Amino acid sequence: MEFNSPLGWFDWGVIVLYFACLAGTGTLINRRKQASTDDYFRGGGRIPAWAAAVSLVATSMSAASFIGVPEQGYRGDLTYLSTNIGMLLAAIVIATLFIPAFFRERVQTIYQFLGNRMGHGAGRAASVAFLLGRVLASGARIYIGAMPASLILFGDLAPVHLLVAIGVLTIVGVLYTLVGGVASVIWSDVIQMVVLLGACVAAIVVIALRIDVGPAEVYAALASGMPDGTSKLTVFELSSDPTLAFSLPAAVLGFTVMGIGSYGTDQDLAQRLLTCRDAKSSARSIIGGILLGVPSVLLFLIVGLLLFVFYQRPDLIGDAGTTAPDDSRQVFLAFIVDEMPPGLAGLMMAGLFAAGLSSLNSAINAMSSTFVNDFYRRWRPDASEQQLVAVGRTGVVFWGVILAVFASVCIWLDAAQREQDSQSTLLTFALTVMTYAYAGLIGVFFTALLTRRGNPGSVIAALVVGFIAVALMQPIGWGMWFDLSEPTEGIAGGFRSVLDAAFVWKLTAASALSFGVCCLGRRDASIGAGS
Repeated sequence: MEFNSPLGWFDWGVIVLYFACLAGTGTLINRRKQASTDDYFRGGGRIPAWAAAVSLVATSMSAASFIGVPEQGYRGDLTYLSTNIGMLLAAIVIATLFIPAFFRERVQTIYQFLGNRMGHGAGRAASVAFLLGRVLASGARIYIGAMPASLILFGDLAPVHLLVAIGVLTIVGVLYTLVGGVASVIWSDVIQMVVLLGACVAAIVVIALRIDVGPAEVYAALASGMPDGTSKLTVFELSSDPTLAFSLPAAVLGFTVMGIGSYGTDQDLAQRLLTCRDAKSSARSIIGGILLGVPSVLLFLIVGLLLFVFYQRPDLIGDAGTTAPDDSRQVFLAFIVDEMPPGLAGLMMAGLFAAGLSSLNSAINAMSSTFVNDFYRRWRPDASEQQLVAVGRTGVVFWGVILAVFASVCIWLDAAQREQDSQSTLLTFALTVMTYAYAGLIGVFFTALLTRRGNPGSVIAALVVGFIAVALMQPIGWGMWFDLSEPTEGIAGGFRSVLDAAFVWKLTAASALSFGVCCLGRRDASIGAGS
């Protein structure tokens, strides 16, 4: 295997300097000894609301957004921005319903809350569902985060090179997380978010300077830039077509459900909410994080729109010989490597690599926290805090390896998804993978918060039903056995329409089914009575 980096020595120097500064900052942050699991997994409840908010944005966006959102803007329009409506509605629901309940019971993981309400078996079952779902979701993000690493090391995205990049990303991420727990993860997220947004603004400036015409001509090019001649500047798609993932109905309803799953039932993101001083600070952090995410997403979409002008409208730029990459996943990466000034290209690639680390750091810390608090504590109730922290660090290594394995599998899954759906992007791939575990968890949490129903048996059934329901609605599996291009009428046509529905509608349907199944169980009167 031969290294064939497209970056020069100056860019490599910037990358080394960036990570040296990141490591130095992490060392300063982690001077405080992690003496307890509360320190290691909750930061001792000392994280400011604004830092938790920035970390929420950094983790939820990550490299998937840095690469995937510009690809969405390049191939599509601005409708992804409208999904923030649902995310804000979800934040309000979580701030008023979920967070007060979590803080009243002073839990270190949100699944301990389920255990308190519906029995320890219910909490452990939800923890298993989270661990499985987080392997899927974070594995997909690590795969995407490995793309810039593969590009800067080898100059391409060949599968074997992606495998090496995943390995490098995993080793660095595990070592960084071992040092200081969730506090180091959050504060490094803050640094990385500043770098990523700065890199995004720099990219916009560089691309804009390459365009020879004024804003009016650029606007006209974008206003008719879609393949069917419609506008790439559309923000609200009013269609009720269920195949559209970013239509207004999907943004309002489907992404509200998606947001509740992401921020209210997923320990990876919810863990940041638990690091705040109290419920009010936590509520401010999630609402602030969602609001901060709106301009952040818009910046990345603007990059995608300008890249469309740069590559697809050479008549509007000075260099008419610029050729677009064949693979739309590489469109932003190719611009950084080929068009960015030396030094700035290195900084942007370092920021992208750091974004991949952010996805890994956050996930393995949350997964280790869940294992220690929801399983190991019950197996070894006499274990000291120092022993629990040691087990937590071992868990960081273990889950890092597991995530790396699934990230490697995603190389094949993404290719298969694109073969089944030519409109699939990295963004929709990453979001779809997340829904498998969310469906069951959403149903279970709403049962715990809104009813006096549910027991360990019905929780397990709801989690299994939610996962299977989402899986059965995916065309990628059925396409291996049947020719899905044929059926258009009758029962076969109805089945095909279900498979073609956008992932948020599948999640909404599966979550409702899971809620109904969970409510079938009668709660033991001796366990928490609910709200």
